Order: sequence, then C-alpha cells, then structure tokens
Amino acid sequence: MATQNTPPLSATYLNVQEARASAALPAAGVYDATPTVMPCAYFDSVTFSFTYTRGAAGGAFNWQMETSPYSIAGNVPTDASEWVTEAIKAAGAVVAGADTTSLVQRDSQSYTSQGAAAEDFSFGPIELNGTVERIRVRAAESGVVGTPGTLQIQAVFS
Repeated sequence: MATQNTPPLSATYLNVQEARASAALPAAGVYDATPTVMPCAYFDSVTFSFTYTRGAAGGAFNWQMETSPYSIAGNVPTDASEWVTEAIKAAGAVVAGADTTSLVQRDSQSYTSQGAAAEDFSFGPIELNGTVERIRVRAAESGVVGTPGTLQIQAVFS
C-alpha cells in the first residue's frame, strides 16, 4: 500500500502514521504484545487502512483500537488505566414513563479474507474530537490461529 503524500501538520504530530508495520500476526491467536503508540492530540478523527494476507484458507483477524487521554505514561494517575478499549452501545427500548437501560460493551472488529491474495480495506472515520492524546491498534489472528496471516495498518488523522 502506498503512503499518502500529505505533508505532516508538525514534526511531532503526523497526519499519516503507520499503526502496524507489515508483519505476521502473533501465533496462537493472541493480540500484539506491543502495539505502536501514535500521538494524536488535537485531531478530530482517524481512518485506518488495512492490508491483510491470510496465512491459510479461512484466515481472519480481529482488531481493537485503544485510546489514552494521557500524553505520556508518566501522567497516568495511580489506580487509573493508561489504555481504554473503544466501546459499542446498543440502545434499550424506550417506554413512556420509565427509565431505559442501554447495553455498553468493549468492542473489537473482525475481518475474514475472501481469497489468498492481499486484501485492502479502510475503516472510519472514527471520531476523536480532539480529546484523545494517543491511540494504538491491537490485532490478532482469529481465523486459522496456527497459520497467522500478515497485516499492515496505516492511520490517517484529520
């Protein structure tokens, strides 16, 4: 996948960053141990571009975006989490005269390959609203975990 030729907004905060270098996913279906951390303060959104080549027929991968409101790990307060996984919400049924309970759960996405060749797709934009300092993307083979595929992820911030 070619990198977009957009000039960076600054030397510190690039608007195109490599979220995951092209490499095999970890074996046994575990998530990346040390995902790439990307600074993103003041950006409103991010769109990810994925390139996945399955390792075997039935190859698939899961991914999760994690965010941090802290610019560096040293700023994380005691008893606080440095990284938070994005969530998904399912609205409860609204009934007149009664409170509603909606369901919220941590979310991950899954992609299943259609063939043996490399496959490209994008996901986003995901709103950051200028309130996130850093993000990272964890990925894991979820199809044929004994034969993990290769994955590259680019992040474009705006």
